[in-house]
Amino acid sequence: MKKIILLIITVSFFQSVGAQEYLFNGKDLEGWTIHGTELWYIQEGLLICESGPDEAYGYLSTKQYYDDFELTLEFKQEANGNSGVFIRSTVEGTKVSGWQVEVAPPGSDTGGIYESYGRGWLIKPSKEKDKALKMGEWNQMKIRVVGDQIDTWLNGTSMVSLKDEKIGEGKGSIALQIHDGGGIKVCWRNLKIKTL
Repeated sequence: MKKIILLIITVSFFQSVGAQEYLFNGKDLEGWTIHGTELWYIQEGLLICESGPDEAYGYLSTKQYYDDFELTLEFKQEANGNSGVFIRSTVEGTKVSGWQVEVAPPGSDTGGIYESYGRGWLIKPSKEKDKALKMGEWNQMKIRVVGDQIDTWLNGTSMVSLKDEKIGEGKGSIALQIHDGGGIKVCWRNLKIKTL
C-alpha cells in the first residue's frame, strides 16, 4: 500500500512540473498585477496593452514567480509595437528589475535580451533574423529559461541563445511591458507556460 501511495505522489509531482497552463484566461486579469497608468484590457478574448494618458512605462506582471520554464505566446503589433516580455523580474512602481525579451517594430531587435536599469543589451539577434518578424500580423514567440541559460525563438526562428550567471541567480515573475512615448498598441493571446 505504501508503494502505491508513493507512486501516486511521484506521478502527481511530475505531472504538475511538466504541465502546460494558460497564464491568461481570455476573460479578465486574474493572476496578474498592473503597474503604472498605461492601459491593459481584454477585448474579444485578447489581452491588449495601449499607451495611457501619461505615455510612460507600464507593466503587467504575474503574481506567481517562475524559475525554469518554457513560455509560448502570440503577439500582434498595432501602431508602434514597442513592448517586451520580462523574465524573473520584480517591479516597484514602474521600475523593473530583470531581463526583457524584446518585442519591437522591424529593425529594433525583437527576440534580443535587454537588462533594464542594469547592463543594457546583453545580446541582439543578427540582422538577417529580423525578417522573421511579421509587423501587423500575429507572431509566435517562445522563451525557454533553465538555470543561467535563456533561448528565444520567433515564428520558429532561433533568435538568441545566452548563458548568463546573473540571470541564473534571478527570481521573479513574468511581466509584459508597454514602452514609454505614446502611440503604442500590442495585442496578446495564447500565453502558455510549462514549468521545467
